[in-house]
Amino acid sequence: MAKITAHDLAKKQKEISVAEFFERNKHILGFGNQTRALVTSVKEAVDNSLDACEEVGILPDISVSIQNNEEDEECILIIEDNGPGIVKEQIKHIFGRLLYGSRFHAIRQSRGQQGIGISAVVLYGQLTTGKHALVTSKISEEMPAVILEIAINTKRNRAETVSSTTTHWDKTSGTRFEIPLKADYVRGKRFIYDYLKNTSIVNPHAQITFNESDGKTHVFERTSEVVPKESTEIKPHPYGIELGTLIKMGSASTSRKLSSFLKTDFTSMGNRTIKLVLEKSELKDDLIPKKMKRKDFLSLHKAFKKVKIMSPPTDCLSPIGETLIRRSLKHETQEISPEFIITSSRPATAYSGNPFQVEVGLVYGGNLPKDSQVKIMRFANRVPLLYQQGGCAITRAISSIDWRHYGLDQKAGKGIPTGPGIIMVHVASTQIPFTSESKEAIADIDEIENEIKLALRSCARNVQRHIRKKVRRKKTKDKFVLITKILPEISKKSSKMIGKPQPMLDGVITKIMDVIWIEDLIEYETVKGRPVQTTLNNPDPTNNKGGVITKSLIRIANYKEKPQKFSLIALIPEDAVVGEVNPTPVKMTDHYLKWDLEAIPPAQKKDVIFELAGLQKNDFDVNDLYVQDINPAYIIGAEKWEGE
Repeated sequence: MAKITAHDLAKKQKEISVAEFFERNKHILGFGNQTRALVTSVKEAVDNSLDACEEVGILPDISVSIQNNEEDEECILIIEDNGPGIVKEQIKHIFGRLLYGSRFHAIRQSRGQQGIGISAVVLYGQLTTGKHALVTSKISEEMPAVILEIAINTKRNRAETVSSTTTHWDKTSGTRFEIPLKADYVRGKRFIYDYLKNTSIVNPHAQITFNESDGKTHVFERTSEVVPKESTEIKPHPYGIELGTLIKMGSASTSRKLSSFLKTDFTSMGNRTIKLVLEKSELKDDLIPKKMKRKDFLSLHKAFKKVKIMSPPTDCLSPIGETLIRRSLKHETQEISPEFIITSSRPATAYSGNPFQVEVGLVYGGNLPKDSQVKIMRFANRVPLLYQQGGCAITRAISSIDWRHYGLDQKAGKGIPTGPGIIMVHVASTQIPFTSESKEAIADIDEIENEIKLALRSCARNVQRHIRKKVRRKKTKDKFVLITKILPEISKKSSKMIGKPQPMLDGVITKIMDVIWIEDLIEYETVKGRPVQTTLNNPDPTNNKGGVITKSLIRIANYKEKPQKFSLIALIPEDAVVGEVNPTPVKMTDHYLKWDLEAIPPAQKKDVIFELAGLQKNDFDVNDLYVQDINPAYIIGAEKWEGE
């Protein structure tokens, strides 16, 4: 046998394209089996449609249709949207070239960044069926639609146009994507339904229609008429930069001074911070970045870690908002009739220089099963995460909390709790740290996990208060009903026996009850527009938000022996605008109203009324009330105020 030399080995070395790599390792991108492949394909196409519509400010109308061929185990997936369309020259690159996109270098929140998603779907369809994708695009009402048949040359990672035609399409603009692929439709359709339903929860501005193969149609209606604000692109933050990237940036910089480079190429670098970084790095300001050596960049990189640098700006994020989360959860859980929905949004913060924000929603009670684990809904950048729940930071954060303190069952205070609940967690970030390229779970990052825990505990405390308030109110109400029924009967019979008039019982009932009873009533009125307040009792006639006026009546009854004087605080939604208020509050912020109530005599009642504009019906359906300057043990219907 001839001896193999290094030259012989060298002849066997070949370069493979990224398309060839993913062709042989399709499980990495979420195409590991035929069920997941179908769900992943829907996800990537819907994400593209949502992004396209939002970038031009269009409310998305997306149609997802699946035609199943059981004999060949093939499906035809069709996604259609009302977005801006795609210019003909770009169609083949977007759908037929891996690692091609517009967001890879942009530091802002987006659903996808790598430019792999939709082209991977085309590649999977081509690999499993030998057929090509059809893309129809229309960019204006005046122009015809173009139809391109797209194939991928995996050796070159280049798209090939198999055919190109034009057609009339009764649409102003939009894109239609059709792809045949091997898929398990029977198993996959339930996951697709769940994915689209969950997508509608975190994208309340979108209307999504799911047309099943057997003709059934599901419509997930939009619950908001407002397109989310576009996230702003920001520059890199010093805490999140790698040494190699720093060298690359410096080499490409046109700045003539190191301080200019730091100020123009990074975010959160003011003059004072730059001065401290230069001092810690022991580098001179007159250094030209393009001529700096590796040791200089290393000193600069180390100096970043030694200086406290302000967190990056958060306008690069586009959170959903508490009101819309609550509205979406309420809309999607109508059949369950939950008794309580609470939301919590944490302030934006950062990990390794990457801005992120956590939002949580918790649904409790109603027809939810009491003896099953709570349902967990995970989202990242408005995209549902359906797989790898056990390996996700969201699940670990939920499992690490002792839910027994908050009214749910949990074995040994660890793991997923049991009870009538749904926990929804959304993480928005410029850089979601996924555990793999398939983007199915969030990696262990302490800062993210801690923020999730804080938001969860905030919601859990509200659930705990709700349960406690509900129990106390029921006991007191039962007692009140018993007293008001039995005492009058005793009084009536006693008066008849002794031949005297029946006495007033208010004082006796008050003495027995010994509480302050607070109840509320919320109603909705549809109006064309009405002046609303920007300051205390000062309506602004130019601020006429039409739609629904939410009217809240809070009734306070004093069932104690002495007059009672205290402060009442009512929380208001972040998106609400305050209308008429009576009596005049002593304080009004974006988050609450506060009244210093005059003394309420025994057996007397006091009404507090306020109105809110800018909300939809049922956005605000229960008051979150607190009291101050009184023993909260006397109060039924409100909690102790702990401050802002």
